[in-house]
Amino acid sequence: MKAVIRKIVTVVEETRQEGGRDVNPPTRRAAAIAVIENPFAGRYVEDLSPLIEIGEELGGLLAERAVAALGIEGPRAQSYGKAAAVGENGELEHAAALLHPKMGAPVRKVLGKGAALIPSSKKRGGLGAVLDIPLGHKDAAFVRSHFDGMEVQINDAPRANEIMVAVAVTDSGRPLPRVGGLTVAEVKGDDGLR
Repeated sequence: MKAVIRKIVTVVEETRQEGGRDVNPPTRRAAAIAVIENPFAGRYVEDLSPLIEIGEELGGLLAERAVAALGIEGPRAQSYGKAAAVGENGELEHAAALLHPKMGAPVRKVLGKGAALIPSSKKRGGLGAVLDIPLGHKDAAFVRSHFDGMEVQINDAPRANEIMVAVAVTDSGRPLPRVGGLTVAEVKGDDGLR
């Protein structure tokens, strides 16, 4: 089964100033969000493998869109995250089927690596629901400067029988990080932690 996509929205956020100080270079985050038909809305289905396959399809597509929006090559992305919101006739398990079993591999392929788990969130909501996409360094979960998030919203999604699915990537960590921990320069990227 292929995704029936009603729309794709791409959002780029660039922070140039934080706490009254210039951020140079600016920190940038991009999210690509697909609004898709939920084939199982309003009914219980035991086998969610069609949604798992759609998650794999969307992983590559959305990661490519987000990287392109930043204007960088995939391996230059530093952190990532994913999220989904089902409309009122959907189940949280529908979001889980999209996000977890197969979405990660195509995202990592676009980014050239990704040793760390991809942070994720899922929820149920109506029109204009806000997705909070958690972010973490793609190769080393202990890089505190990249513990972050991105908030996105589409005014007409998700409808009751839809799912809003997002992948976000960044070209840096938070603006002006200063809480210590492992630095990007110290990342080994072997175990997904350090």
